[in-house]
Amino acid sequence: VQLQASGGGLVQAGGSLRLSCAASGGTFSRYSMGWFRQAPGKVRERVAAISWSGDGSTYYADSVKGRFTISRDDAKETVYLQMNSLKPEDTAVYYCAATGRVGGGYEYWGQGTQVTVSS
Repeated sequence: VQLQASGGGLVQAGGSLRLSCAASGGTFSRYSMGWFRQAPGKVRERVAAISWSGDGSTYYADSVKGRFTISRDDAKETVYLQMNSLKPEDTAVYYCAATGRVGGGYEYWGQGTQVTVSS
């Protein structure tokens, strides 16, 4: 599975961005998808996740609950991360990932897309 993330950029605090992650090479609907981020000097953290289409359950880190929304479009084989009310602490490289395993780690990773939030 190949993943291509896009949509990052520079935005002022309070603004919004939508990240996209296009998948290819696998049966997208069977994969659970996640968004991670890593800021300089910090460990990578999982920001949001959405289960495969038969389940569709979602997860959000406490730091983004109420501000970020993850969604998927299986017809387009794409997962999105809508980010609203952005804060400077959201500045990081954002990565998308996919897994076909239940309870295991993510197997496939896309390249990162930089999100910078200015104060």
